Amino acid sequence: MRTVGSQPLRRLQTLGLGLVATALVMTGCAVVPDFPGPMPTSVVPAEGSGTAPVNPGNLSPDGFDSAMRMAVRIRNVSCDDVIRGTGFAIDARTLITNKHVVEGNQDIQLSTYDGRDVDVTTSGTAALADLAVVRTAEDLDAYPELAEADPKPGDSVTVVGYPNGGALKATNGTVLEYTSDPLNENLGQVLLTDAPVEPGSSGSAALDPDGKVIGVVYAKNSNGLSYLVPVTTLRDLLADEAGFVAAPEPVC
Repeated sequence: MRTVGSQPLRRLQTLGLGLVATALVMTGCAVVPDFPGPMPTSVVPAEGSGTAPVNPGNLSPDGFDSAMRMAVRIRNVSCDDVIRGTGFAIDARTLITNKHVVEGNQDIQLSTYDGRDVDVTTSGTAALADLAVVRTAEDLDAYPELAEADPKPGDSVTVVGYPNGGALKATNGTVLEYTSDPLNENLGQVLLTDAPVEPGSSGSAALDPDGKVIGVVYAKNSNGLSYLVPVTTLRDLLADEAGFVAAPEPVC
């Protein structure tokens, strides 16, 4: 298990029987084929797509109707286990999650907040951050807007996801500080917050009070503090044609 000082840090996917996976040292980067097709030129769908944007409004856990529609439950059936995580739509047929949620997959299974299954066409992972893109065969229910800038310490944050692979849940917290990535897998600094997260929360969107994405959950420490990839890192990778490459085929 990786440690931050004397405290263990955990990634947040849920394994087959609900076990928490330990975070592994990244030993190198594999060369993978080009990600098929261009990345979306916009992070919102074209008019007439039938997909609704998240409506900025009350972000309390009791009234998360719009934000709940953009959160997607992920099951990654790999060679020897099932990993559960969360993703969120950024346009009609593209969602974001963590690289460690989808890597090594034989079959990525998606379901929406209301239980609708969504087929996957392809997926890609980032080399410079714990982020991944998943393309779908049909429209997703809703999408949030990506914030233009990263939040400041003291700003409010709400995380929407499927903790422990269970029911959709929203939790509130505060951005505490910027820090170096304790897993050494993200370029630049990451955000530390006190928003509660659990295994299965990996890939969850972290939203500001206006409903805009300010980060992506990827880990927590034993003190219950959560780590986010900042939204500017996500934006930079989406704007880079080489930011995401096709996920390698698993060798079982």
